[in-house]
Amino acid sequence: MSESLTRFLSGIVYVTLLLGATSYSMDSFFILFGVFMLIAIYEFCGLVHINRIAPLIIGAAAFYWASQFRTNKTNDILLLIVTLFISIKCLLLLFNFKKEHIGVWSRYLFTLGYVILPFLILVKIPFSNNEYRPKIIISIFLLIWTNDTFAYIVGKTIGKHKLLEKISPKKTIEGFLGGMLFTILVGYLISRYYFQPKPEYADTSVLIWTVSAAIISVFSTLGDLIESKFKRIAGVKDSGKIMPGHGGILDRLDSIIFVTPFVFLFYQILDYVS
Repeated sequence: MSESLTRFLSGIVYVTLLLGATSYSMDSFFILFGVFMLIAIYEFCGLVHINRIAPLIIGAAAFYWASQFRTNKTNDILLLIVTLFISIKCLLLLFNFKKEHIGVWSRYLFTLGYVILPFLILVKIPFSNNEYRPKIIISIFLLIWTNDTFAYIVGKTIGKHKLLEKISPKKTIEGFLGGMLFTILVGYLISRYYFQPKPEYADTSVLIWTVSAAIISVFSTLGDLIESKFKRIAGVKDSGKIMPGHGGILDRLDSIIFVTPFVFLFYQILDYVS
């Protein structure tokens, strides 16, 4: 079997599993992303060379806690603040081109804030007024995939100026802008035809999803670059081998987990304003 076919079939299985579990029920959504989180922790600990046992235990316990208590605003805000703080540390690491070593305590901190905490936030996003609404998280997945796909297509076709060559030589500024343009377009289509809001809410829905699309385009790209930075420091191509042709779960979810706290922040601002 050719590598391209293997990659295609593996991708189909991944997308089918993700969309199927998310759509089927709240429980199947929690189970799937709980498993994804544990695999991502295992892979990331391997990348940064720390013992896996404590992060896996902490991650499993924290995920169970997050899946049981979804409506405590104070806890949600504290969780978001800590996650955003470590996300900023990830960005500082990304743009520190001279840093090729991560201290031991920083490795554990990144495991917590780059992998574990974003998963805890991720399982909160599909809930609105204590009701599980899978369309919300599915729309975010679609926007991330749109950004990745069209950034690649536009970059491959007309890309000339490198975005961050030292970290990811194939990414271009043209690809980034093309990915954002198509992501915003899909955000508009989602707001009008997937959610089908009442006429009096149509303009608000369009605004929310086009802004969400722009946020997702920027931070999903940064998330991909940050994982590339961790892999570059570790001297490996992929985070794992669980997905033939794609690498590890972390390779597939790097954009999703990094964009999650910023989308959640936007939703908290909307909730406060409303």
